[in-house]
Amino acid sequence: MVNLFISVRILDIFDVILTALLFYQIYRIIKGTIAINIFAGIFAVYILWLLVRALNMQLLGSILGQVIGVGVIALIIVFQQEIRRFLLLIGTRYVSNRTFSIEKLFTSVSGGRPLIRINSLVKSFKKLAEKRLGALIVIARKSELESYAQTGDILDAVTSSRLLESIFCRESPLHDGAVIIIGDKVHAARCVLPVSESINLPPELGMRHRAALGMSEQTDAVVVVISEETGRMSITDGGKIKPNVSLRELTEYLEKEFIRDSYVSEFT
Repeated sequence: MVNLFISVRILDIFDVILTALLFYQIYRIIKGTIAINIFAGIFAVYILWLLVRALNMQLLGSILGQVIGVGVIALIIVFQQEIRRFLLLIGTRYVSNRTFSIEKLFTSVSGGRPLIRINSLVKSFKKLAEKRLGALIVIARKSELESYAQTGDILDAVTSSRLLESIFCRESPLHDGAVIIIGDKVHAARCVLPVSESINLPPELGMRHRAALGMSEQTDAVVVVISEETGRMSITDGGKIKPNVSLRELTEYLEKEFIRDSYVSEFT
């Protein structure tokens, strides 16, 4: 007698759940970007290939088969930034927060990264916003930002509100670009950041906001933007932007994020 029932193992259920989570994370990463349209196009080609195979259309089937055959390489090339973001998400969320890691072992030996001067940063944010001086400030977490720092001028100066004000003063030769903060130092100024390709940014947000969003998409850094036109402040983190935040909201966000990551602020 033929068994009409499909046997389902616990492992099969686990497999379906993991696959669903994987596709959900991929959707979150490419949502709102041009990549979602490319993905839809690739999916349409795949469906067409299945239809052509079912209808036994030899010529078109062989052509589409060749395209599907090199599909993995094409996907890596087309979705390079999205794959980078996905791996960064996995690394920072599920690996970096583990109790034990090689990085923490070496950190405990060498003394770790110097403390971030949140109070100095907040003072500079307030003054820059009041004077409507456009600013783009990258605050490093764990990602290596040296490749971005090398596009500007290396300073390695202790973070202070006076230093940041002087950098973003309109007459300063360093004001055009981003500042990268690593630990308690202004590591570099006049840095070039990657620009986001997101199509969901509000039209009132300019190139500074797009560069800040792009940086947060490709690294785990927090980026603070101050608008030159309005003096309003925004935060980008993890590929998301929070526009028009107050100084108190910005302070609380930085304290929460960096104290949680053991980068406790020194109020100096």
